[in-house]
Amino acid sequence: MGKRVAFVTLGCAKNEVDTAHMKEDLLQAGYTVVGSDDAADVVIVNTCSFIQDAVEESIDVILEIAREQAVIDGDTKLVVAGCLPSRYGNALGEELTEADRFVPCAQEDNIVGVLNELFDHEVESIVNGRVVVADGPSAYVKISDGCNRYCSYCTIPFIRGPYHSFSFDQIEGEVGGLIDAGVREIVLIAQDSGLWGLDLVDDGTSPTNLPLLLKRLARLHPDTWFRVMYLQPGGIDDQLLSVMEDHDNICSYLDIPLQHANAQILHSMNRSGDKAYFLERLHRIRQRLTGVALRTTVIVGYPGETEEQFEELCDFIAEAEFDYVGVFPYSPEEGTRAANMPNQVDEDTKMERFQRLRDLADQISASRIKRHVGESMEVLVLGEEEDGQLYGRCQYQAPEVDGVVYVDAGEVGDFVNVTITDTLLYEMEGEVE
Repeated sequence: MGKRVAFVTLGCAKNEVDTAHMKEDLLQAGYTVVGSDDAADVVIVNTCSFIQDAVEESIDVILEIAREQAVIDGDTKLVVAGCLPSRYGNALGEELTEADRFVPCAQEDNIVGVLNELFDHEVESIVNGRVVVADGPSAYVKISDGCNRYCSYCTIPFIRGPYHSFSFDQIEGEVGGLIDAGVREIVLIAQDSGLWGLDLVDDGTSPTNLPLLLKRLARLHPDTWFRVMYLQPGGIDDQLLSVMEDHDNICSYLDIPLQHANAQILHSMNRSGDKAYFLERLHRIRQRLTGVALRTTVIVGYPGETEEQFEELCDFIAEAEFDYVGVFPYSPEEGTRAANMPNQVDEDTKMERFQRLRDLADQISASRIKRHVGESMEVLVLGEEEDGQLYGRCQYQAPEVDGVVYVDAGEVGDFVNVTITDTLLYEMEGEVE
């Protein structure tokens, strides 16, 4: 048995994918992956540093692990990976002397080499073929990494680097491996999924844009759901909507992070659009995709945001009637332009605006979700609660950020047809037909 490796993963779905890839590489090289509560020879903390709260959480987790007796005695090594070392570089090592190694995002592909060096040995590969880590019936697949937008408030381009698409062969290989391992839903993610393929060379055989990628995957795997997340408005064109219309296994769900609705605030964010443009785009989507579920994220308390601009955002959310809205109070991040802007909004005002918009969004969401009562829909069974209650998700619910459907029968990994009988805010209840 190889050295035992435990992972603690913080942050977004992209980090979960990166952790899965590191696990696969280590298993392939002969290491043993154990649970985070099990005894391990090394703990790898895959960190997040997108906002200050995430930085603080990452540091707290690292220090908590560093206080464990096995780490103090040197029996367990501590490796800090991901966004935190990517963002802070060499300065991190001067502050977090408890860590044995730092592995930024760009070096995670060499995790085997890092651990081999840490343990002063080279582990022989004991696995034939590609190892695939699947933790359940649903899995994320990254189709690109990095970002070129440089929104004024965002650290991602500094952490992840410039936007680059992964090849179709790489994506299809990962998708096929996950499906062979029992995955029934593939969630495609990127910092901006709509840009996928535009930087790839057209060889005449592989897809070179998101609609063609979805079309190819949906045809190759007709019994698998495909869900795409993180689409900017410009990436939702007629070609994409046509592909979604034509394939029942492409989830009728679009996640469109708009961030605000006031043109001046959006311009200050280094983004485009305004309330009228967004409403027109949403109307067009709903005309083409009947019953589509729409999600967005918005920021309140951005530097210079006036009460009138905030009210415009509230009016937009009320008129747009999104099924789901993520609301975030602005967080000033070191190294971003917005952090140095004048007219920073005080914390009390930010939190008051956050709560007002959160309450409004919850009210709208509850009303929209209640409309599903009496509908028949397909649900992917994902697991069961501690009391044995089965739950899953329908196409109108994305993992982790939306609600679930509680069902009265089925096996984990099955698709079951249910009739929705009741709702409670974001959750639904259904009876298997």
